[in-house]
Amino acid sequence: MTAGTASAPVPFDPSLEPVLAAMPRPDGPAPTVETIPQWRAAGAFMAMPSVAEVIGDRAIDAEELMVPGPDGAPDLEITVLRPRGLTAAVPGLYNIHGGGMISGHRSMDTPRLADLVAELGVVAVNVEYRLAPEHPDPAPVEDCYAGLRWMADHAEELGVDPRRVVVMGGSAGGGLSAGVALLARDRGGPYLAGQLLLCPMLDDGNETVSSHQYDGLGTWPRAMNLLGWRALLGDSAGDPSADVSSYAAPARAKDLSGLPPAFIEAGSAELFRDENVAYASRIWATGGQAELHIWGGAFHGFDIFAPEHEVTKAALASRLSWFRRVLDLR
Repeated sequence: MTAGTASAPVPFDPSLEPVLAAMPRPDGPAPTVETIPQWRAAGAFMAMPSVAEVIGDRAIDAEELMVPGPDGAPDLEITVLRPRGLTAAVPGLYNIHGGGMISGHRSMDTPRLADLVAELGVVAVNVEYRLAPEHPDPAPVEDCYAGLRWMADHAEELGVDPRRVVVMGGSAGGGLSAGVALLARDRGGPYLAGQLLLCPMLDDGNETVSSHQYDGLGTWPRAMNLLGWRALLGDSAGDPSADVSSYAAPARAKDLSGLPPAFIEAGSAELFRDENVAYASRIWATGGQAELHIWGGAFHGFDIFAPEHEVTKAALASRLSWFRRVLDLR
């Protein structure tokens, strides 16, 4: 079967079906590029607890900062999470949130990051970036790169070992993390020890088999993905002849050599599956390191929506193992 050929989708794990069935379905017409701001303002994304509520009584300190954005752009909001009583430099995690390039907020990932800070004793920096369509490419990826640059420049005061920093994110955040890793390679830094790409949004072409299989299905269906890319790239989205930056759509990168080790994860029952497999395969083809996990029957964002499911527990254990290996944590 060739890429783009319609086929029956890989079924969702039966034990995950009730989770999908219980998820609220938005009322009214689907958003368009023109109506994304109103759709976003109407609360299309879940409300999240405050940083303090997420931390609870754990020995984690949180700080909200404004740091310089790209040249000529507004400052960036970031959240820093640190183990309390830090006395020596530790690894750092630089996190980029998801939302299809068109929605979301860094607070979505506070629970994931607080767990990692508590478990691994690392410092996490969580960045806010400008969203499309109000701020199309290159604004989102340049914001994220500027935040990483700031983290590297201020590693000592943050308590971060600059040789043990991982860029990470899920969905759009995973795609932006891949773009930031490419930018860091091509601009000579900052140094990255790894890139954790969770169900990353990499390919504006939307012509893989899995992209067609999940048309109208799952938590991030094909129509929403097409909308996100169009908001980011305009009429160039999906046009193979258009001059689209590989930093915006990393699947377009002609050269994936010289990148930090990658951890790439997706569900077998989601539209990003095939582009994620292809990205790992292309890294391997250059002699690079990529660890690929495709979780059977899992949908997009399964770890967020089904935190107690057995597949989520397995995925979290695999991520922790990779972090310990790539960051040399004993």
